[in-house]
Amino acid sequence: MYTLLVKKIILVGKIFFKQHQLMQLKEVKCLHQLLLPFFIPIFQKNSVNLQPIIFNNTIMKKVIHSENAPKAVGPYSQAIEANGMLFISGQIPVDPATGKMPEGIEAQTEQVMKNIAAILKEAGYTFDDVIKSTCLLSDIAYFKPMNEVYAKYYTSNPPARAAFAVKDLPLGALVEIETIAAK
Repeated sequence: MYTLLVKKIILVGKIFFKQHQLMQLKEVKCLHQLLLPFFIPIFQKNSVNLQPIIFNNTIMKKVIHSENAPKAVGPYSQAIEANGMLFISGQIPVDPATGKMPEGIEAQTEQVMKNIAAILKEAGYTFDDVIKSTCLLSDIAYFKPMNEVYAKYYTSNPPARAAFAVKDLPLGALVEIETIAAK
């Protein structure tokens, strides 16, 4: 649907800009750079989501933010959606309601998975859409109890995964999980 709409817009835009001799602008690399500003109000009025539109092999990215997951603790987004894929930043076990972390690896893993679930939901994905996880543990001895909690969220067709013990995690967390999902 979006592709057809974009093609029609580009056709209308070419006619418009040829008539107004604006096609000679050297700094504009793609026609959509000129067209999009004129059509954004029309798209917004008709509730068209502009984020999944791809122009000339340029991926349009969408920042995903859920109030039901903790805010980023640095200069990064909770998640980015691009070209049908969702890249969720590593989630640590901060409860977004309290700003605190629970005690113990099982409780921390459970909170991390709740945070991931909130971001997946905000973006319109589910755990069934997850294709890759990377689990970071502050101690490899936490692998088995983390795995037991993690397995509850992937009951069939679990994603590919890697798990590593690392020296330290942000805010003293015991576990951090990064997730990639695709539709």
